[in-house]
Amino acid sequence: MKDFIKSGKIASQAREFGKTLVKAGAKNVDIADKIEDKIRELGGKPAFPVDVSVNYIAAHDAPIWEDERELKKGDVVKLDIGVHVNGAVTDTACTVEVGTTKYTKLIKAGEEALQEAIKLAKPGVKIRIIGKKIQEVIQKNGFSPIKNLSGHGVDLFEIHSSPTIPNFDNGDEKTLEEGMKIAIEPFATTGQGKVTEGKPSGVYALVVKKNVRNIFDRKVLDFIEKNYRSLPFSTRDLIKEFGVRVRFSLKNLEREGLVEQYNVLPEISKGIVSQAEHTLIVGGEVLT
Repeated sequence: MKDFIKSGKIASQAREFGKTLVKAGAKNVDIADKIEDKIRELGGKPAFPVDVSVNYIAAHDAPIWEDERELKKGDVVKLDIGVHVNGAVTDTACTVEVGTTKYTKLIKAGEEALQEAIKLAKPGVKIRIIGKKIQEVIQKNGFSPIKNLSGHGVDLFEIHSSPTIPNFDNGDEKTLEEGMKIAIEPFATTGQGKVTEGKPSGVYALVVKKNVRNIFDRKVLDFIEKNYRSLPFSTRDLIKEFGVRVRFSLKNLEREGLVEQYNVLPEISKGIVSQAEHTLIVGGEVLT
């Protein structure tokens, strides 16, 4: 358990550090790089590439290699940060508006929903009740929860394990159990409350390990297995290690079904999205 506690502390510090980087003119990729460097400096490792998802993009927008995108005044920026210590994963997120206050209420709606859900997250509580509270708080503030994004369990080298923690009353009668490690993750939006799959993100995860003929591809696959196991990684990570030629290896490995790529997740009606997230132990403390 001490690794989960340490992981949570690092994630919390990295999140607060990340907030200070969200400014007009800052490059998305520089923000991600600096947060990931801070995680390592504090004694952890990224559990997945830092997401810097802006405005109607809800999630999974990790900056790519030599990403030229810059934040501008008025942007609503979600920082989604995962940390692991010896495989013990914690997950946290926040939303920062760049230089304006137009979406303060939207951001606060997600944060309030998270805090109210945490209060309910006790042993024996039905999972649907958590989702119902999140939905009530977000709708009370005049927004919609994103129903096809959810919170989740976390575990050793697992970002998404059971149970699923919905952002609405999905009718799940299963109950939380003492000691479960869960990430509660409300998304609030001015839009319809649904995401769709957008462009490929450049973030991958290992699906299966098997022999490959190409020597360089095999070297890349061995590196992925050793350094990430089943945790997500980005093309940006591997370019730092192998150079830009690794892009061709990833295409080969993806084509052979050895790795799979995540997609960026935009809100279907291009509504602005806020996100708030903490990892906690049911019946125990908030880790992040």
